[in-house]
Amino acid sequence: MAEVKIAVETRTEFGKGAARRIRRDNKVPGVLYGHGSDPLHLTLPGHELLLALRTSNVLIALDIDGKTNELAIPKSVQRDPIKGFLEHVDLQLVTRGETVSVEIPVQAEGELAPGGFLLEYVLDALPVEAEATHIPQQVTVSVAGLEAGASVLAKDIALPSGVKLDVEGDTVVLQVVSAQAEEAPAGGDEASEA
Repeated sequence: MAEVKIAVETRTEFGKGAARRIRRDNKVPGVLYGHGSDPLHLTLPGHELLLALRTSNVLIALDIDGKTNELAIPKSVQRDPIKGFLEHVDLQLVTRGETVSVEIPVQAEGELAPGGFLLEYVLDALPVEAEATHIPQQVTVSVAGLEAGASVLAKDIALPSGVKLDVEGDTVVLQVVSAQAEEAPAGGDEASEA
């Protein structure tokens, strides 16, 4: 599991105007919450946060105002819908040894059986419970040789030691479907006779 250190500042200004000023300085407003404590409003360096968020479920070691060190995982990230830059981040406070609920990406590997089948991701991320400092980056599922109608259930996925499903075992994660045949052109043979 990747752990990234980021120096952050507490913030006392709130609202749209304050958030715009923070973003203009290439920083991101955020909130740290959890463990029954009051939410802590933060200003995070935009570029460092963007790099950290490239890793799913990254563990972030926060150096708050140079005084306090806390561990957190991203829970919600808001991006500008057009430009894609970070607008806000919610961070969940965690401690070493604590079990947290997260979603880990599902990666399929292998070739489906011949015949024009398609692989459909019903869940692209698998809900699990894991120790905060040992969250897997992803789970890999073999789909080699699967044919139409086959599916991979949550309970069929091998999880690393210490990681438990946080969803029913019979939940479909991946399924194989037949490729749709192309529809005949409207009008059929009549159009070619004209």
